[in-house]
Amino acid sequence: MSEGISVVLESSENGTDLSQDDIGTIEEIPEETILSRQTSINLVPFIGQRFISQEAAYEFYCSFAKQCGFSIRRHRTRGKDGVGRGVTRRDFTCHRGGYPQNKPSDDGKMQRNRKSSRCGCQAYLRIVKRADFDVPEWRVTGFSNIHNHELLKANEVRLLPAYCTISPDDKSRICMYAKAGMSVRQMLRLMELEKGIKLGCLPFTEIDVRNLLQSFRNVDRDIDAIDLIAMCKRLKDENHNFKYEFKIDSNNRLEHIAWSYSSSIQSYEAFGDAVVFDTTHRIDAYDMLLGIWLGVDNNGMACFFSCTLLRDENMHSFSWALRAFLSFMKGKAPQTLLTDHNMWLKEAIAVEMPETKHAFCIWHILSKFSDWFSILLESQYDEWKAEFHRLYNLEMVEEFEEGWRQMVDKYGLRVNKHIISLYSLRTFWALPFLRRYFFAGLTSTCQSESINAFIQRFLSAQSQLDCLVEQVADVVDFNDRAGAKQKMQRKLQKMSLKTGSPIESHAATVLTPYALSKLQDELVLAPQYASFLVDEDCFQVRHHTQTDGGCKVLWVPCQEHISCSCHLFEFSGILCRHVLRVMSINNCFHIPDQYLPARWRGNSLSSINHFRGTTNRDQSERIQYLESMVSTLIMESIETDERLDAACEQVSMALSRIKTLPRPAPAVNDMGYSYPSDSLILPEVEDTDGIIHGFTIANPHDSMAFGKPKERMARDGTDLSRKRRQFSGQLCVQYDASDCSLMGGDNLGADALGYL
Repeated sequence: MSEGISVVLESSENGTDLSQDDIGTIEEIPEETILSRQTSINLVPFIGQRFISQEAAYEFYCSFAKQCGFSIRRHRTRGKDGVGRGVTRRDFTCHRGGYPQNKPSDDGKMQRNRKSSRCGCQAYLRIVKRADFDVPEWRVTGFSNIHNHELLKANEVRLLPAYCTISPDDKSRICMYAKAGMSVRQMLRLMELEKGIKLGCLPFTEIDVRNLLQSFRNVDRDIDAIDLIAMCKRLKDENHNFKYEFKIDSNNRLEHIAWSYSSSIQSYEAFGDAVVFDTTHRIDAYDMLLGIWLGVDNNGMACFFSCTLLRDENMHSFSWALRAFLSFMKGKAPQTLLTDHNMWLKEAIAVEMPETKHAFCIWHILSKFSDWFSILLESQYDEWKAEFHRLYNLEMVEEFEEGWRQMVDKYGLRVNKHIISLYSLRTFWALPFLRRYFFAGLTSTCQSESINAFIQRFLSAQSQLDCLVEQVADVVDFNDRAGAKQKMQRKLQKMSLKTGSPIESHAATVLTPYALSKLQDELVLAPQYASFLVDEDCFQVRHHTQTDGGCKVLWVPCQEHISCSCHLFEFSGILCRHVLRVMSINNCFHIPDQYLPARWRGNSLSSINHFRGTTNRDQSERIQYLESMVSTLIMESIETDERLDAACEQVSMALSRIKTLPRPAPAVNDMGYSYPSDSLILPEVEDTDGIIHGFTIANPHDSMAFGKPKERMARDGTDLSRKRRQFSGQLCVQYDASDCSLMGGDNLGADALGYL
């Protein structure tokens, strides 16, 4: 048995005492253990250790386990994603923890007795979610490193399945080598030489590569392409607001395809001013580039606009994708567009969207720095990276230019090709050159991570093409429902004012909670700045610790015009602390309407008139909106007796009027909702904070459900649950690749792929 350490779990998530099964025992650490020989003290988990996310804790424990000689797996959780507070506790255990269980097969027979490595090992790491000062983090509350099995040596542990992973870049490289006709052993040897590692030390084996190539063989590109087009046609027939376009090459093969949903097009009308076009992912099984159009709504949540699949990555393909997107959105181009660092895409945008300000996402640029500069700068790399971040966040172009020259000279990078390229493209990524354009906060790291998490929810390298359309639809529907729930909860919570100023009170009646929180951040900092009148209607504003410099604010009260040299309002749509300081000292007690943008207001996309003017909106969405209004009505009414009496009177009148309206025939009611005419059931469900999270109207199946989206209502209300994997086959029974006018005569089997 391997020895190790075991730490007592001192407290539970809420600070209460723990049950006996949650508590370990304390043992002294032997002087000579595998742990002490193979790891340093900085890599050993300890009680109270903090991580920013579950993934960060998993990666840390995985590194620790690999050095000790075992692998880990995710075990128990407390809470569910999208429900309440989400997951609040996570356990990671040794890969040999637990015992094998025989599960009956579909025909009732027990499965054959297969060998298992599980032997009931008790080693584990427990993390709990805490929120100090409203900043969520994960803390280690339990750790045990006692194993009842022998730990593996360094040359053995790398062969465990958990460490035999093939990265997306390596998958793409293997796919390219396979197309060139290389054997598997030639691929492995070439990748060893490229990575500069010893023979046989890749993180995956020959069997893993062969399994990957076999998964490519299992893809029938002919049939799947037909299924995808047929699926889009079916969705178009069900909802004429669904948009799609595709292109066939000279060999009748699917070259490009793009699609967008009706709800996505409506979202773009309100929030399509700042857009992200992510082209960093591929579907390796089909060797196609996946492009996703996204934005951010007035509540700071990612919203989906469109999706495209491209056969090739060149200017011609990107131009087609841009034209298709514009046709979906009625020719309306975004004001600003964020993409990855792709020169072909840059040229295509300049041609197809000449009026749009194009910018590169800094997150994608920073991800390349380790490969570009870490070896070159060695010990100076961290210092240089901090200096780069400082220059990136400057406000003035002149300061950036001067600082860049000093940085290049200090670190000897004047002739470095990457530095030369970055400087030549500085107007596409450096904030001093972008602050005059509206990006709705999309340049922030937080929004980049949020968008990436949104993409990862439906991204799968082995997705079938027709299933991909449904997967995207499921995620979009789930995101819309989750957003509606969050908006409802925010409405139920009273607005919290941080300063009590008239400006803040006025903004709270107009802006969404998300936009108000951004404005409050500036309001809180405004009193720390001094303001000096330097000319008529011109003020110099700087921090109280500064003796010179600062920002220039132009304030013309008669015209209600105000601007600042920091350009925060132009960049994010939120007034800066400098402007708020000048407004405060000049006795301005409200923000002019033009400085409360419509896209950050609470009624951007959810007014009643919007529903009245939309005849094709799904009945389920309208019912969901009605639920939200009823919940808000209850919370607003129960505050005083006078409000409650008024609400009861008005609801009674509304019900009386509704009962006088004619009922539809039973056959017309395609949605299948049947509500009792004489009752409105609203049971309140409260959590520990006393906040009402949901309610049911007559039919409990119509309430919003969160977590893993298991069922989805189609755009016309048809229930598509439990039909995901079988849908493709049922839809395309009438298609024959040899006879199809679209794909006829073209064989895309394994032989035609040229590498299988």
